[in-house]
Formats: sequence, structure tokens, C-alpha cells
Amino acid sequence: MTDSTLQYIENVKVQDIPWHRLTTTYKRATDFPKCFEILSDMNDKDAIEMAGEEIAMDIEHQSTLWQATPFACIFLYRIFKKALEDRDKNPVADYLVSELAELFVYIVEAVNIVENMEHPDPLVNFKDMLSKEYLWFEVYDEEEDEMRWEEEDVFPDDLYYSFYYYSKQVLILLKPLLKETDDEWSKKLYEII
Repeated sequence: MTDSTLQYIENVKVQDIPWHRLTTTYKRATDFPKCFEILSDMNDKDAIEMAGEEIAMDIEHQSTLWQATPFACIFLYRIFKKALEDRDKNPVADYLVSELAELFVYIVEAVNIVENMEHPDPLVNFKDMLSKEYLWFEVYDEEEDEMRWEEEDVFPDDLYYSFYYYSKQVLILLKPLLKETDDEWSKKLYEII
């Protein structure tokens, strides 16, 4: 991992990402900051379950990753680290560790499938995926979004591969944290990263 990638992962803020201009499985990632906040609070298990499900179904679907996935991975990685630290004194944090580890397993499995296929090089920098030419329209218009999905090359090949490559760059940072975990999903994640 390059120093610039590591610095970006460690320093980017939620408000630096134009979530409303990034695609997910079914919509745009507009609500992600609110979901990250709910997950990070680690107070209400029901609210965490709902926020977690929303993010999970929008960043990985049938081994496909989306434009918002690598950026979501950054903030989910941070939440996972915090949950690991708090799991002994907070049962909601303990629950979140297992849930996030399961999601990360699906993401890493998707990445590993793509890495075993022929693919282009990723974009040079993580933040290059936020270049204006790759972002969707500033104002959401369902019809315009649908028309864009009908284009031949919705995402250039190097951008599309970057969704996978940079997601894994984030999740690789989990490996040292997983050595001490004992739940099933964390063990599996440790094995496949």
C-alpha cells in the first residue's frame, strides 16, 4: 500500500465525500453519513441493525461492488476498530464486530474473484475516484440516472476495478486487528485477506 493511500484512508472525513453523487446497488449513498453515525454510536442495537443492513445491501450485492463501496469501507473500518476496543464492555459493540466482519468477508470475497480475472490497473490514487468526470449528477434525477445506466461503459474499466482494489486496501488494514478475535466471521476474514 502506498503512503498516499494510507494517508487518505487515515485522514479523509465523512464530509469530504460527495455521497449524494456516488452510486450504490439501488440508489445513491446520500444517507451513508447518517448510517455511519448510528453505527459509531453503538447504542441502539435495532437502529444499528437497520443502518447496517442499509449500508450492506448498498455496497455489495452478489459479489458486485459499487462506487460508494471503497469510501464506505474507510468509515466502516474505523467503526470496526472502535467496536473491537469497546466489545468487552458494550454488548452492542460486540454484536457490531461480528456483523461488520461478515460484511467485510463478502467484500473481500468479491475482490478476490475480480483479482483472479484479467483486469486493468487501478486509478493511481484513492481520491481519483472522486474526479468530476466519474461523479454522478449533482442533483438526483431518477430518469437521468436510468439513462446513464443504459450507457455501454457506465464506469471505465480502471475506475470499476478501483472499486475493488481500494476496498481491499482498506480492509487489509484489519488483518493485525483480527489476530485476537474469536468470532467465526472475524476468523474467516483473517484467513481470506
